[in-house]
Amino acid sequence: QVQLVESGGDLVQPGRSLWLSCAASGNIGSIDDMSWYRQAPGKQREFVALITPGRSQYYAPFVKGRFTIRRDDGRNIVSLQMERLEPQDTAVYFCKVQIGDSVVWGQGTQVTVSS
Repeated sequence: QVQLVESGGDLVQPGRSLWLSCAASGNIGSIDDMSWYRQAPGKQREFVALITPGRSQYYAPFVKGRFTIRRDDGRNIVSLQMERLEPQDTAVYFCKVQIGDSVVWGQGTQVTVSS
C-alpha cells in the first residue's frame, strides 16, 4: 500500500513564496504521473500541475508561470514551488500519484494567503 504525506503549507502574505512537498512511501514500484490539486472552501477540487515520468509539465491556466512542479524519483517526492502567491491561492493542496492502474491521494496541506 502506498501512502502520500504532504508538507509545507503555511500562512503567508500576498506576494510571498511557499514550497510544498509530497513524499510517497510503501510498496511503490514505478510512479507514473505526479500531480497537485487544490480545494478552496466551498469549491470543488481543481487541477494545479502535473509532471510526467519524462519530466513534461502541465499547469492550470491560473498558475500563470508562478508555480513549478518537480519530481525526485530517487526519493519518491513531488514538490510544488509557488511564487507571487495571491489570496485566491488559499486552499488545501493535495498531491496525487498514478501507479499503474492505481491513483493515490495525500491528505492535503493548508495554504493560506492573507495580509
